[in-house]
Amino acid sequence: MIIVTDNHTANRFEAHDGETLAGFAAYIRTAELVAFVHTEVDPAYEGRGVGSMLAREGVESVRAEGLRVLAVCPFIAGWLTRHPEYAHLEYRAANKVTD
Repeated sequence: MIIVTDNHTANRFEAHDGETLAGFAAYIRTAELVAFVHTEVDPAYEGRGVGSMLAREGVESVRAEGLRVLAVCPFIAGWLTRHPEYAHLEYRAANKVTD
């Protein structure tokens, strides 16, 4: 059974199968957002939904904290695209360029 936890010390959500690290989603946290910068799943666990579990747990955690999500990681960005119910959490910088 895969369990996802937030390892604050390592700045990443981790998916564990018992003692085995099945994958992680690394992040950078600021006062207003959590930037997901890299997601990695052990090849032995690919195709088993581990990446999606990491994405869901990470985004749900951000929502619970009242923060926004900046998806630098292509996997997290793609997951958000497939789950529009979380679109309101996506951080978008206000563009002030005038020329």
